[in-house]
Formats: sequence, C-alpha cells, structure tokens
Amino acid sequence: MEEEKRTVRAVERALDVLSCFTGKSEWGLSEIAAQIGLHKSTVHRLLATLEDRGFVIRDEATEKYRLGLRILELSANLSREDDPSVVLLPDMERLRDEIGETVSLYVRDRNERVRIQAVQSSQAIRRVATVGVRLPLSVGASSKVLLAFDDPSVRNAAMADPSWPASVEKDKFIRQLDEIRERGYATSFEEREPGAAAVSAPIIGRSGKLVAALAVSGPSNRLTPDVMHDHAAAIMEAARRMGQRLG
Repeated sequence: MEEEKRTVRAVERALDVLSCFTGKSEWGLSEIAAQIGLHKSTVHRLLATLEDRGFVIRDEATEKYRLGLRILELSANLSREDDPSVVLLPDMERLRDEIGETVSLYVRDRNERVRIQAVQSSQAIRRVATVGVRLPLSVGASSKVLLAFDDPSVRNAAMADPSWPASVEKDKFIRQLDEIRERGYATSFEEREPGAAAVSAPIIGRSGKLVAALAVSGPSNRLTPDVMHDHAAAIMEAARRMGQRLG
C-alpha cells in the first residue's frame, strides 16, 4: 500500500510539471521547481524521465524545457466529435466577425475557469486571449456565468474553498449570480484587469446542462457598459445555437 501511494504521488508530480506548460511554452529547471514547490533535484529527475519518454525536450543552448512530440501524438487521438473547442470554432469565428472583438470559450475545472478556445479580434488594438490560461472563479464575466448557470452545489463549493478571496463578499456575490441567471448574461468592466471588459453568456447543451461560457472581450474604451448591453442579445443567441450543436 505504501509503495502504491509513492507511485501515485510520483505521477501527480509529473503531471504538475507538465501542467506548467499551460502557462508558457518554455521553462527552466529552477522556474518549474519554484512553480510547483518541489526541490530542484526532484524536478530534475521528473524532467529526465519525461524527456526520455518524449513528453518534454531540453534546449541545450538555453537549458530550458518545452513540450515534446509525444504530446502532439496524444492530442492527435483526442475525440473531436463532442469537443466544444473544435465543434464550436466556426460559430465563434462568425460571432467575432459580427461583433469585431475577441471571442473565447471557457469551462470550469474545479475552482478555476480555463480558456479552451479563442478567436482573436482582427482590430489593431485588441484583447489577446491565450488558450489554456486558468483564471479564478471569483471574478470576471465568464466566471460568474459558470457559477450562475451550474448546479448551486458548484457555487457553494467554490465559495467554501479556502482559496476564495476574503474581499469578495459571499452574500453580495450570490445576489449578483441570481441577477445574472435572470438576465441571461454577465458583464465585467475593468474587473479583473484595467482596460479590459467582457460580456459572457452560458452555452447549455441539448441535455439541459451547462457546457461552457461564451465570452466576448475587448478594450474597455470600446466595450463600454452600453455597448456590451447592445451586444448581449447577439451573444446569447450565438450561445443558444452553440448549445444545440452539443449533446
């Protein structure tokens, strides 16, 4: 039993190393060790194993690591039939062309939201959205959509987690989620970062379950509260159509 626990822990640590690459493409040994809170010697052994199996590559010149070809081989065999990031991409591109701003797709992963797809605005000044970015559920239009339209137990668990910011008053936040659910969409104006704004609507699958949050984001000088309100109907309609494509 003790050996089994050690083996599982080693797998968890290796996955923690690989998860670093959702944030940026290249990492040094010391950077990874600091990121995941392990000693450099432990991380070095993990990286050596991952490199031997082709999951990471070490650049001899910079001594930094990046993802290896084995990752591409695995991703090539992902099922695409029900993958929202693939199925909904044409609809996202149409919405981007209609509104002219960056369009993103978010799903909830425990107490975070993850951007799984993005279509960048073609405007010179735009909100650049990086796929794979993880953000907290306590702030932002998409976070509120993911909590407002999911089962109340999800919302309660998120707010009960020790990572929930003390600065976000829970009773006020719940009232805000209730208003969002009644209105059908959420907005944020320079809420997570200065100069950025977003409007988001839920994508509900044919099963009646929340699948993802659809978001349109851009500079706050273009996406003013009035403009976001004007775009809301088109975004909600796009989200409704997307939901009909999914099981």
